[in-house]
Amino acid sequence: MKNEDQFDVLRKIKKEPDFSQRELAEELGFSLGKLNYCLKALQNKGLVKLQNFQKRENKISYLRYVITPKGISERTKLTLNFMKRKMKEYDDLKKELEENT
Repeated sequence: MKNEDQFDVLRKIKKEPDFSQRELAEELGFSLGKLNYCLKALQNKGLVKLQNFQKRENKISYLRYVITPKGISERTKLTLNFMKRKMKEYDDLKKELEENT
């Protein structure tokens, strides 16, 4: 699993913890199979876990992914790496533009 995919899944779970797998897949532009693969990998790494919740108004049980403390730490590292990569891309583009003018 690519770090970018891992970052995107962790970020989306944090932002929308009540999304179903189908909704997460659609939001991320992943197939349902790809999302399942990513979620299993994140579970195996101990970055997310499944919790069983019950909606009070209609008493329907459902599963929800929750980011673990280890997952929060990993998401922070991935965020920093993402920002460093984007800053380097910006600096490279800026340098290229300066050379061409």
